[in-house]
Amino acid sequence: MNKKIQILRSKFKKYGIDGYVVPKNDDFFTEYSKINRLKIISNFTGSAGLAIILKNKNYLFTDGRYSIQSKIESGKNFIIVNSEKLINCDLIKGLTLGIDPKIFTYNHLKIYFKNNIIKFINVNLIDQIEKQKIPVSLPFFSIKKEVVGESSESKIERISKYLKKNRSDFIFISAPENVAWTLNIRGHDSPNSPIPNARLIVTKDKKIFLISNINKCKKLLQKKIINKNQIINIENFSNKIYDLKGKKFIIDKNSCSIFFEKILKTKFKITKREDPIYLFKSIKNKVEINNMVKTHILDGVALTKFIFWIKNVNKKKISEVYAQNKLEKFRKANKNFLYPSFDTIAGAGKNGAIIHYRASSKNCSLIKKKDIFLCDSGGQYKYGTTDVTRTICFKEHPQYIKNIFTKVLKGHIAVSTTNLKKDNIGKKIDVRARKFLRQNNLDYAHGTGHGVGFFLNVHEGPQSISKFNKVKIKEGMILSNEPGYYKKNQFGIRIENLIYVKKFKNKLFFENLTLAPIEKDLINFKLLTLSEKNYLFQYHLKVYSQISKYLNSKEKKWLANFINHF
Repeated sequence: MNKKIQILRSKFKKYGIDGYVVPKNDDFFTEYSKINRLKIISNFTGSAGLAIILKNKNYLFTDGRYSIQSKIESGKNFIIVNSEKLINCDLIKGLTLGIDPKIFTYNHLKIYFKNNIIKFINVNLIDQIEKQKIPVSLPFFSIKKEVVGESSESKIERISKYLKKNRSDFIFISAPENVAWTLNIRGHDSPNSPIPNARLIVTKDKKIFLISNINKCKKLLQKKIINKNQIINIENFSNKIYDLKGKKFIIDKNSCSIFFEKILKTKFKITKREDPIYLFKSIKNKVEINNMVKTHILDGVALTKFIFWIKNVNKKKISEVYAQNKLEKFRKANKNFLYPSFDTIAGAGKNGAIIHYRASSKNCSLIKKKDIFLCDSGGQYKYGTTDVTRTICFKEHPQYIKNIFTKVLKGHIAVSTTNLKKDNIGKKIDVRARKFLRQNNLDYAHGTGHGVGFFLNVHEGPQSISKFNKVKIKEGMILSNEPGYYKKNQFGIRIENLIYVKKFKNKLFFENLTLAPIEKDLINFKLLTLSEKNYLFQYHLKVYSQISKYLNSKEKKWLANFINHF
């Protein structure tokens, strides 16, 4: 038994609990954090999950993306359960569970734990087992209006109007990416996103109060984006909010912790639990879209050079880690590249079937000529965020594999060519993506697409292409388009582009942002319609026209073959 689990269980009697709950998120509820308590207790490294440690057994709840990975990393000490079964879970029914109120919301309790007695424990028991390394406190920085397309004053005006319309005095913005959007600032508090770990209060009279460490705000103070009186240290939060004149607060049910909500409730009434900034932020303006278009040209060059390189070095023995480092090197050749937007997924052969596989120097495979190689990667640039997956082969593959790849490709094209007048919500578009796979009773255990931030998080809502999402798709939204298929212990296939919603002559349609060739050697062309072939021809013509001038003569000649092929 894991020694850390034993230490945790030894604390149950002192706190009068039957179990302790450990989520993946930190107290800012961000996907990628420098603090990962779930990994400490379970060894699970995926981006979504929750562990419940009981007196005699342990459960790890995670979704279909991590069904294989979670068993490999945590199966020795944890029973792996699909996240969907966490809702009113019979496995923990009636038990008294301990939680840290700083890393849970009341919404979490309502959805998952209404059949349990919950005890708020105001110290984090995982931190007592392994002290968290406090990340270096780098200051926030501001971004000019010329880059983001709208001033923070304009955004605060929009928030003020929303507050007045909803008859509220304040909004407590608890999601760091929404603080970043509102103030046009960014930070260094995530390994993969330029988010500033801070919270913000905006009043209906357009006053702002930034809840943060003052050292992180020194650049903002120097540029007079904020003054000292507008900064609230978290230790003084409960005292400072008593000075606010008003009665009603809007909070966010997804990122306002129990800890903060309890403080706000001592004086104020909570009128709404939905932060409108998620929707404001999801609709990119023309400047943001133009910057994303430019960013994807840079990223497309790097990825195309990488694909050419790896398809021409496959006689040499290279590892998954060597390949992902080589791809990052291609991206680093551009001065605007900052760092990856998530940890690269570079899975050869059976590792490609692990949807969110992570190769490491201690544990990775050599890429063999017979392997199908799945590479999902992205970058943070000045200024833009990318996310792209290509499935690559090095030899001829059996017809059944080509057929599956082609059905995934047909779903990918079906998403890109969606009639947004008819199918204008993610739920409807998701059906289009899966249609061809389902003809053979095949499917994939993840959504078809997620929203993407502008020089922010690579995964952002509220829009997505999934079985349940009903958010209306609007002009300026950016999403991923990534159907796939995964055969356990054999191979993984995924084709992903970022797309955005464009308007022309009063008609909405998806336009590709991603510019990189799609593997032609895995396509069964007999399964493609004339319009699908034409789509691929037009797409590769666009790729060539946009990036060929940045390629050398061999790369250019190779890329031109894709146009001729379709």
